[in-house]
Amino acid sequence: MKSKDDEETFEKLKRELLAHPDSAPLHYNLGLAHVHRGELDEAVSHLKSALELNPGLIEARINLGGIYFRKGNLEAAIEQNRKVLEIDPALVSAYGNLGFLYVQQGRVDEGIAVYEKAAQIHRNVPQIYANLGHAYLLKGELDQAIAACRRALEISDRFALAHHHLAIAYWRQGNSELARKHCLEAERLGFPVSPELKKALGPEE
Repeated sequence: MKSKDDEETFEKLKRELLAHPDSAPLHYNLGLAHVHRGELDEAVSHLKSALELNPGLIEARINLGGIYFRKGNLEAAIEQNRKVLEIDPALVSAYGNLGFLYVQQGRVDEGIAVYEKAAQIHRNVPQIYANLGHAYLLKGELDQAIAACRRALEISDRFALAHHHLAIAYWRQGNSELARKHCLEAERLGFPVSPELKKALGPEE
């Protein structure tokens, strides 16, 4: 439900854009307002206009990529994140998005390559290593998955996603003790562990 303040802000943005049609920030902000309203086609139109006026507007590209993903256009989402990295080769969120999109497409090796490159630039971001671990899990390369997730936990031992991936990796290796330990820790930290995994591991001994 749209609040009165939201509607007033939205109408104000539209009036300002009528007065300043060549303003990239106004197109960008109106695009975000349309996203908030669930009007994705309109959001795409304004974000593309913002980028025509200012091709280096990274935030517009990231948001446009997110909309394309929501609309199921993974190739377009990938293209936007690639362009972001051309502008800022160190932006960790773009690496995360790009790796995720490749994995979603089943291009797991390309996703791994992206995560590996991100890890070379950002050595202390646990999300990168947890994502890398997940990609290795998808390939069935359990030792690599474990190494990546353990690195994530060296950075932050409360990173629940890494505990979850470790639980799966150890379970697949037949190490039920360590699998159960990490499963319980992931759940304690608030990760929504699947009932299937908990059932497979059985009760705590």
